[in-house]
Amino acid sequence: MTGYELREMRPQDRLPVAELICLSTNAWYQAHGKPLIFSGGPRTTELHFDLYHSLEGSSGWVAEDTRSGAIIGSCFQHIRPTHVSLGIMNVHPNHFGRGVAHGLLQTIIRVAEREGKPLRLVSSAMNLDSYSLYTRSGFVPRQAYQDMFLAVPKNGLNKAVAGLDMVRPATLADVPLMGELELAVSGIRRDGDYRHFIENPEGIWHVSVFESAPHRLEGFLVSCAHPGCNMIGPGVMREDEVTAALLLTELNQHHGRTPVFLLPVDRNALVREVYSWGGRNCEMHFSQVLGSFTPFQGVNMPTFLPETA
Repeated sequence: MTGYELREMRPQDRLPVAELICLSTNAWYQAHGKPLIFSGGPRTTELHFDLYHSLEGSSGWVAEDTRSGAIIGSCFQHIRPTHVSLGIMNVHPNHFGRGVAHGLLQTIIRVAEREGKPLRLVSSAMNLDSYSLYTRSGFVPRQAYQDMFLAVPKNGLNKAVAGLDMVRPATLADVPLMGELELAVSGIRRDGDYRHFIENPEGIWHVSVFESAPHRLEGFLVSCAHPGCNMIGPGVMREDEVTAALLLTELNQHHGRTPVFLLPVDRNALVREVYSWGGRNCEMHFSQVLGSFTPFQGVNMPTFLPETA
C-alpha cells in the first residue's frame, strides 16, 4: 500500500468522491464501448455520499495519494443488523495497478470480521477485474441477475397483471412486516433502509407493498427517480406473480423515464413477461457473499444504492 493511505471519509470529501465515482464509472463503460452511466456529471453522484452518510450504520473510505493529497479511490460500507454491505467502489483510472481496490476491500472485510457478520455485494459480470478481485478474496457468487431496462410511455404501461388490486403505497407501519419478509426470503434484515425510503427525505423514493390480507405482506418494492440511481429496487417477493404486480406498479411511477432493474436469471416466466412489456437486457450482475449465506426463498431484486444482494 505504498504511496497512498486509507482513511474514513470526511465531510470535505463529498465533492471529490462524487467526481471520482462519475469519472471512474464512466471511463470503464466508455472503454468498453458503452454509453455513459452518469451522463449528468458528478452532480448526479453526490447522492452516493449523501445517502451513505444518512443511513444509520453507513459510511465510506477513501484512498488518498500521499504525494498529491488527491483522492484516488473510494468505497462505502453499510453495517446492518444481519450483515455488512460493500457499496460502490471506484479507483481513478490514472492509478490502476497500485492495489487501491484491494486495499479498500480488505478494509471493509476487516470491518465485517470485527462485526462478526457476512459481507455482501453486487458485482458486474462484465467487469472481470472486479469480479476476480472479489472471488480471490473469498466471495462466492450466489445468484445471477439480468439487468433490464424499460422505456415507460408518458401515459404509463397499460398491462393486465393479476394482483394489482392488492398493491398499495407503503407506510411506516409496514416496516416491521417488510423486515420479517426479507428475513424469511433473503436471510437478511434492514428495517432502517425501508424506513428511510418511506419517509423519503430526498423526495426521490417510492415504495409499494403487496398485502394479501391484513398484516400479511407477500412482497414490497422500492424505486428511485434520480439521475444517480435511476432504478427499480430493492425488493423482496414470495412469488413471481407478486413480483410482476409490484414491478408494474413501480414502473408506472416513472412515466417517460427508462429505469433499470435486476431480475434473477432463474425466474424465466417472470423475465419473459417483462420482455412482453418491452423490457430489454443491458448487463448482468452477481450477488456475492463472503461468509454465511441462506439460499433465497423467493424473488430478490437488489439495487446499487444502497447496495445489498
